[in-house]
Amino acid sequence: MQKDSGDKTKAPSLGGFAFGSTSTSVFGSTAAANDGERDSLCRAFNESLSKVKATSSTVKKEDKPSFTFTGAQSVGKLESQWRDVEWTEEQKTTLMKTVSSYRPSIKDVTKARVLLLGPVGSGKSSFISSVQSVFDGRVTNRAMVGSSSTSFTKKLQSFNIRGQKGEDPNRLVLCDVMGLGNGEMTGLTLHDTLSIIKGHVPEGHKFSPDQPVSSETVGYVKRPGLNEKIHCVAFVVNASKIMSYPKGLSTTFQQLREHISDLGVHQVALLTHIDQICPETAKDVAEVYKSRIIQDMMTKAGALLGMSTSYIVPVKNYSSELDLDVSTDILLLGAVDHILQYADLYFQDNTPQFDECV
Repeated sequence: MQKDSGDKTKAPSLGGFAFGSTSTSVFGSTAAANDGERDSLCRAFNESLSKVKATSSTVKKEDKPSFTFTGAQSVGKLESQWRDVEWTEEQKTTLMKTVSSYRPSIKDVTKARVLLLGPVGSGKSSFISSVQSVFDGRVTNRAMVGSSSTSFTKKLQSFNIRGQKGEDPNRLVLCDVMGLGNGEMTGLTLHDTLSIIKGHVPEGHKFSPDQPVSSETVGYVKRPGLNEKIHCVAFVVNASKIMSYPKGLSTTFQQLREHISDLGVHQVALLTHIDQICPETAKDVAEVYKSRIIQDMMTKAGALLGMSTSYIVPVKNYSSELDLDVSTDILLLGAVDHILQYADLYFQDNTPQFDECV
C-alpha cells in the first residue's frame, strides 16, 4: 500500500465529489424478482417498518427509507447469529478493558486518531456521544447533534474518549467534521478531507467550500508528525437511508477510498440506525446478528462503499434513551475494538525501521 508522501502529494481538484450524477446505481439488478414476488416482499418489509414505529418513538417519518427491491429479499429471523457475539455483562467488561488498555504500537504516538466520515444525518456525532456514554456509565451528549438536513458540525472537533471514573483517558480520539453534502458547495470537500487525514488542518478549523484548506489557513500544520495525522477512517452510513441516498454518493465514497488508500490509511464502516429498519432489533439489540433485514442491508452498504462486509459493523447509537443497555454497549464497544484493530495496522505499516533493529 502506498504511503503518505506529505506535502509532495498532489491535492485532487475540488471537483472530486460527484453527487447527483446520472451514473448507474450500484444497486442495479442482476437477478430481478418477478412482480408478484417483489410486491409480496415489499408488503412484508413495509409491515416490518410499521412495527418499528410502534416499538420505538425515535423513528421519524422522514427517516423511512424508500426501498427498491432488485432481487429476492429475505424478511425474517435467522436461527443462529451470522456473527458470533456474547451479550453478557462479562463480555461488556472484557471489551471495556480491551479498549481502555489499548496503546498505539509506535511508542512516540500517544493516541489513535480516527476520522468519522459520512453524509449529513448518518450518526457520526451520535456515535461519539454514545461511545463516551458507555464509559461514563450514563447517557451523555458530548458531541453536539443536529436534526436538520444540513450539517450541524461545521468544524474539526477531536474528542478524546474519557475512561471510566477515576481512570486515565483512553488512547482513542474520534474526530468529527461536517457531513458529506449534496455537492461540493454543501459539504466537506475531497481536498479538505485529505488535508485532515494528512494532519494539516488545525483543531477547531471551520470549513468553507469556497475557502479550501491551504498553507495560508490560520493554524495550518506545515509538517505534521504521526501524532497529528489520521490513523484510521470510519465511514458512517444510515441504514434507514441507504436505498434513498443519491446515486452519485457511491462514486463519492469510492473516490474517497481510493485517495485515502493512497495515503496508507485503512478504512472501516459503521452501519447506524439499525433499529429503524428491523423491529426485532428495535426491541432487543442482541437480535441484530439474527436479522435477515440487517444482513441484507450490510450487503447494500458494502456495495455503496465499495468494500467487503467484513469491514462493516452495525451499531445502534443512543438517542432518546436515558439509561444504558448492555447489548447496545457491547455493539458500540465492538465497533470501537474493530476500529482500533485497523488503526493498529496503520502503526504497523509506519513503524520506523530503526525501531525494528536490534
